[in-house]
Amino acid sequence: MTVEIRRLSPAEFSLLVPQLVDIYIDAMEYDPAIRAQRQRVWRGEVRWPGFTAVAAVDGGEVVGAAYGFLGARERWWDKQLVRCMEERGGLTPRHRDMLESYFEVAEVHVSPARQGAGIGAALLSELLRLAPARWAILSTPEVDGEANNAFGLYRKYGFTDVGRDFLYPGDPRPFAILARPLPLSS
Repeated sequence: MTVEIRRLSPAEFSLLVPQLVDIYIDAMEYDPAIRAQRQRVWRGEVRWPGFTAVAAVDGGEVVGAAYGFLGARERWWDKQLVRCMEERGGLTPRHRDMLESYFEVAEVHVSPARQGAGIGAALLSELLRLAPARWAILSTPEVDGEANNAFGLYRKYGFTDVGRDFLYPGDPRPFAILARPLPLSS
C-alpha cells in the first residue's frame, strides 16, 4: 500500500489528535502519562496564525504527522529560541532576520515501526511547501553523532545549527535548534 500525505484542516487535526499524540509519545519515548496534557496543547495550536498540519496515511491508518505555525513573540518556544541565541553569542543579523519571519516546525513524527522509509521526508516537504515565512526553525533531541533518522532528515533538507546542547526547562535532555531558509527550493 502507498502512503498518502494529506493536508489537514484544523478540525481534522483536532479530531486526529489522540492518534497523533500517541505517535509522538511512541516516537519520542515519552511517558504516556503526558497524553491528556499534550492533547490539550496540540488542539490549542490550531489557533496560531499560519497553522499547517499534514498526516501520513497508509490504508486508513495514520502512521505519521507534522504540524507548525508562524513564530510569535508571545509563545513560550520563541522565548526559548531567543534565550538560546543570546546564550550563544547574542542576536546576530541572521538571528534577527530569523526572528522576524519564521515557521515553527512544532512536530514531525512517524510511528517507530515505519521510520526510515521516507515518510518523515514527505511530511516535512509538504509541511514546508507553502510555509508563509522566510525561515523554518525546529528543535530535536541531541544524539551522539547525529545518528538517528531525525537528524538525517533535517540535514538532508538543509537545516543548519542555531544552537546545540540547549536545555529547555522541564526536560533534562539537550536539544539542537536548527533552521533553514524558505522556500524549500532555495
